[in-house]
Amino acid sequence: MLRRGLRIGLLGGSFNPAHDGHRHLSLNALRMLGLDQVWWLVSPQNPLKPASGMASLDDRRAHAEKVARHPRIRVSDIETRLGTTYTADTLTRLTQRFPHHRFVWLMGADNLDQLPRWKHWEQLMGTVPVAVFDREPYSLTVLGQRAASRFRRFFWQQADGRALAEAAPPAWGYFRMKRHPLSATTIRSLGATPWPVSDAPTMED
Repeated sequence: MLRRGLRIGLLGGSFNPAHDGHRHLSLNALRMLGLDQVWWLVSPQNPLKPASGMASLDDRRAHAEKVARHPRIRVSDIETRLGTTYTADTLTRLTQRFPHHRFVWLMGADNLDQLPRWKHWEQLMGTVPVAVFDREPYSLTVLGQRAASRFRRFFWQQADGRALAEAAPPAWGYFRMKRHPLSATTIRSLGATPWPVSDAPTMED
C-alpha cells in the first residue's frame, strides 16, 4: 500500500527494451524534482509505433525490472489494468485513482518535439506538470517547436524544479543533465535485444 502524499514521476513508453538511459533519466528526475518515486509505465502498445518488432509486454516488463535496480524506481503495467492506450487518458485515470499523490510526467526532449502528434496532447499538459529532459540532438531546436511555443507562458526554470510537482498544471520545465548515449532504437539496430521478438501485435491502436 502506498503512503499518502507521494511525489511521483511517471516515465511512459514501450521499453522495447528498457536500458540504462531510462534509469539515468529517472535518477536525475528523482534528484532534480525532489521526487519520492519514479514509475516506469510499460505500454501494452504505443499507438505511434508499429506492433511489428515489439516484444511481449511480459518480456518488456521483466527486463525493465532488471534494468531499474533501484528501490525508488517501480515498473508497472498499470495501463493494461486501467484499460488505457493514450497517455492523456492514463494520466486522467491515475489522478482520479490516486488523488492524494502528486504526479509529474517525465519525457525526453525527443518526445516534446513530437508531442503534438499525441492524442489529446493539450489535455495531457493540463492534467499534470511535465518535466522534459535534455536529449541530443533535440536540445537546440525543441524549445522553439509547437508544443513548447503553445505552453511557453507556463514554463518553469530548472532552478525551480523541486517545486514543479506541486504546481497546478499546465506547468512544465526543461532540465539539462549529463546526456546518456543509449536509446532503444540503437539497441535494436545492433541486434542486441535481450528477448525473442515476436511480430504479433499486443494491442490494436
